[in-house]
Amino acid sequence: MKTRFTTVDIRAVIAEINANYIGMRVNNVYDIDNKTYLIRLQKPDSKAILLIESGTRIHSTDFEWPKNMMPSGFAMKCRKHLKTRRLTQVKQLGIDRIVDIQFGSDEAAYHLIVELYDRGNIILTDHEYTILNLLRFRTAEAEDVKIAVRERYPVESARPPEPLISLERLIEILSKAPDGEQVKRVLNPHLPYGATLIEHSLIEAGLPGSVKVDSQLNDSYKINKYLVSMQIAETYMEKTENFSDKGYIIQKSEKKPILTPGKPSEELLTYDEFHPFLFAQHAKSPYLEFETFDKAVDEFFSKMESQRIDMKALQQEKQALKKLENVKKDHEQRLEALHQAQEVDRIKGELVEMNLPVVERALQVVRSALANQVDWTEIGIIVKEAQAAGDPVASLLTLVEEKQKQRTKQEKKEQKTIEAADKAMKSAEKKTQQTLKEVQTVTTIQKARKVYWFEKFLWFISSENYLVIAGRDQQQNEMIVKRYLRAGDIYVHADLHGATSCVIKNPSGDPIPPRTLTEAGTMAVCYSAAWDAKIITSAWWVHHHQVSKTAPTGEYLTTGSFMIRGKKNFLPPSYLIMGFGFLFKVDDQSVFRHKGERKVKTVEEDMEEVTSRTAELLEEGEELMEKYKDQDEEDRELMMQLLGSAGSTKDEKEKGKKGKKGKGKDEPVRKQPPQKQPQKPAARKPEPAGGGEGEEEGGPEAENLLTSLTGQPHAEDVLLFAVPVCAPYTALSNYKHKVKLTPGSQKKGKAARTAVFSFMKAKEASTREKDLFRSVKDTDLSRNMPGKVKVSAPNLLAAKKK
Repeated sequence: MKTRFTTVDIRAVIAEINANYIGMRVNNVYDIDNKTYLIRLQKPDSKAILLIESGTRIHSTDFEWPKNMMPSGFAMKCRKHLKTRRLTQVKQLGIDRIVDIQFGSDEAAYHLIVELYDRGNIILTDHEYTILNLLRFRTAEAEDVKIAVRERYPVESARPPEPLISLERLIEILSKAPDGEQVKRVLNPHLPYGATLIEHSLIEAGLPGSVKVDSQLNDSYKINKYLVSMQIAETYMEKTENFSDKGYIIQKSEKKPILTPGKPSEELLTYDEFHPFLFAQHAKSPYLEFETFDKAVDEFFSKMESQRIDMKALQQEKQALKKLENVKKDHEQRLEALHQAQEVDRIKGELVEMNLPVVERALQVVRSALANQVDWTEIGIIVKEAQAAGDPVASLLTLVEEKQKQRTKQEKKEQKTIEAADKAMKSAEKKTQQTLKEVQTVTTIQKARKVYWFEKFLWFISSENYLVIAGRDQQQNEMIVKRYLRAGDIYVHADLHGATSCVIKNPSGDPIPPRTLTEAGTMAVCYSAAWDAKIITSAWWVHHHQVSKTAPTGEYLTTGSFMIRGKKNFLPPSYLIMGFGFLFKVDDQSVFRHKGERKVKTVEEDMEEVTSRTAELLEEGEELMEKYKDQDEEDRELMMQLLGSAGSTKDEKEKGKKGKKGKGKDEPVRKQPPQKQPQKPAARKPEPAGGGEGEEEGGPEAENLLTSLTGQPHAEDVLLFAVPVCAPYTALSNYKHKVKLTPGSQKKGKAARTAVFSFMKAKEASTREKDLFRSVKDTDLSRNMPGKVKVSAPNLLAAKKK
């Protein structure tokens, strides 16, 4: 598969960009990953996006690409210097695979140098080509030239265009090549055309595209053909100077294995190459034609991930069917060996029938010996002595004996082999069909899987249906506060090294229940140095308007740091207990079954849950109960209030009366500091995630999204895909599939696989749920775990033994 631009591609796409996008202003710069960037261009009547991938490609794109939630340092530098500047010129440096994109003009100009060879690079320079920032530092071929910040980029060192290769130079190159080497490969390093165009030109000149070098360099006919082909290649290079033609994607046909006997074989067409011309060697291949080369390239790269999934599935199907075929061949060979042995026995039997008189004499000898009370051991000795003396009758006795024994043995063996073969084949076919079904199911799920905006962060849905997000690093902490902390939301943090900044999303503006606050506090503490140090401490929360990026006079706030103005509301100590489980996305028709699953609970409901949790802990044999043994009644009451919720089934006055009746006087009760909420925020248009693109964060649609993600799938639900979740354990209390995580020594990847293995072995796991587990990539399973862990769950050891 072709994976990067050739010189011909670069020239063609530069011509198209210059024809369509010159004069447009830079609106913004985004990064997809550490080497792929998007430049958003616009003018009053149109918009466009230029995509640049270091070492690989440059083209415009019409597809939506997932942007990094927090812009990289390089993207931020590009924004600083390129925003609002016009795209003034795009050119190739010499004949090298280097593109110079100029923004602005004269002394106000900036350049993006894109290297599309080897490991690639993207370099931002000023108008004098002094490097301001770059993706990677390197030393150029000349030892005294460094590609680094504040150094000058050596634009003049690019290879200049060369005249058409001379006959003498052509003969010199070919004379140094070994016999049998393909001409296109020999010429490619010495010419700017690329192997594909050279092959096309050889065919156009009347030679095979795969023509090989031979020692007959004095063959003037062939040498002239080589020279003609180079002239053809040069003509195509000239065509790309002002290219405005079509683009082509060359497809590759892969035969899909026959899954059902009797059905015809299907073909899977995948993208293999992209070109600005339909070259001769591709004329008979399946291909797609596009109105521009730019659009062809955009289509090719946008579908690569989807096709990788298809190809992986195809290879898995082929492997499964190959195993089945090997089983068939093995049993066929065994049966054939038995048939051959039986054929030998048949021939021996015929020989016995042909010598019946001698056989009768041999039998009479044996009967006579038995009548004279000679035992079988002595008969055997006598027979062997007679065989040694060359007695034909004695020799025939052995043949008869072998024939009778072997026939019986071979018949039994053949019958057992046939029975075993039938059983093994049925088992192998069943296993193969199951594998094929799983492959197809996983492929479908992976393609349908939607990645939500909050999955870029640490996140979970609280037990009361609030979305909680937190930063993975300081840059994400900064983004979460600047972009996602809105009126009504709560900011949660802990005074610990490495503690993450948490935001409880609260589009309704209603007071957030204590249980959700406590769960967010647990998250803030667990994603800090407290996890590895095994320290139990408290987090705190404040309202959104108390968080500021404005530092006091003379002070400076680093990335991810904020000023908190006013009172901090401290939460109870957060125990280092996280959970790992799965949420399932249900279709729209199944959502109604899950309304109210995560809701604000009354004190009585909380008491019932605490009782059941205690029983669960006792069943698991955990030591959490040991930690509570020294609590007094006042501590227990405080803990119940903090773990409780805003709802209650009985009037507070009645509770007070009961208290007086039992104790004789009022006792002081510590209450959670009341949340001084600002005015309920006015209805606002939700801003999409990701800087103006993506899903909505608030409103009814966001609430419906959370409801459609359930940890308690019903048998009647249509499950679309599974989402791995790492959250405070109380938030996972009602999940069907969950394990407990505490600080330990097991690596995250192994811990995640252990958990999924236990889910797969669970009796209550449905076939669809198992398919969804298989479809989740290993990297997605463990990415939200806080560090090294210990996994515990009921029946975990039993699942491992199975």
